Amino acid sequence: MSEENDRWRAGHDLMVKMMGPEFAATLEANVHSGGFGADVGRMAIEHAYGDVWSRPGLAMKYRSAVVIAALISLRRTAELKNHLRFGLNNGLSVSELQEIIIQTLPYVGFPAISSALEAAIEVLRERGLDGGVKTAEESGIL
Repeated sequence: MSEENDRWRAGHDLMVKMMGPEFAATLEANVHSGGFGADVGRMAIEHAYGDVWSRPGLAMKYRSAVVIAALISLRRTAELKNHLRFGLNNGLSVSELQEIIIQTLPYVGFPAISSALEAAIEVLRERGLDGGVKTAEESGIL
């Protein structure tokens, strides 16, 4: 098997484990479509998941914590929602997600944290883990 196929297989297997088969199948279909963005999807599977995420030395939940913190700082809420889902799949608890958000606060500021909290509440609601908490907008704060 070639290095390229090894990278694809490692990335694909990890992607299915982290994201679930439906999400992974959607990304894989995009890659195989040959359409616009297909090469970017292939690079994500081979490089991000095959080369980086599958490295030894750091447990998956800690890799998720790093990515979540980075996405909070970049204020990329759509991608953050995906990685909050993946973090839960990788073993992060709700309280750990909250602590990751709090830990980033001094470095990114309240507006970025407000966006992160809203994204987190949405993801936790999807999983029935929100405990009835309201977003700032729902509470009338924003």
